[in-house]
Amino acid sequence: MGSAEDPVVITSDLLGEQLRAVQELTTVVYYYTNMGRFENQVDFYGWKVPFTSKSFIVSYDGVIKAGVNLEDVTVEVDEPGASVTVTLPDSQILSHEIPEDSLEVFDENDTPFNRITLEDYAGFTGDEKGKMEQRAIDNGLLTSADEKARQAVESFLSLMPGMDTYTLTVA
Repeated sequence: MGSAEDPVVITSDLLGEQLRAVQELTTVVYYYTNMGRFENQVDFYGWKVPFTSKSFIVSYDGVIKAGVNLEDVTVEVDEPGASVTVTLPDSQILSHEIPEDSLEVFDENDTPFNRITLEDYAGFTGDEKGKMEQRAIDNGLLTSADEKARQAVESFLSLMPGMDTYTLTVA
């Protein structure tokens, strides 16, 4: 009886299942602080009704997490060529949170005819999330997330037994 272990057979199913088990890979966390202004006035058939203006200025913190959904990864193993090619999906924003305790309201003005409501704050933060996500993307958030995801998957797979005999490409 030999004591040598059987060599590990690298297959696209094996590698794909290892990556899919992770599901989502968060590679970049973007922290920010921002300030925004909300203003609204009652409108009657296109005319602004006097003394119905409401507004507030709010400061808030946010956290945007970006990465890849590994359920959509594809893995190809070329056994004769001893190469493995992993194709990752494009990075996306995985979550975006604005902690309620970070909201600080300044210069709050309303009138008896047009009160500031909880819906005003909720709608404002929803609009602000979209603006901040676009700003983060414009500043390279998803590009950075793509690169870090590639590096993380490369590091993870290179540690698997048997991978040292294959050329690994992650794109």
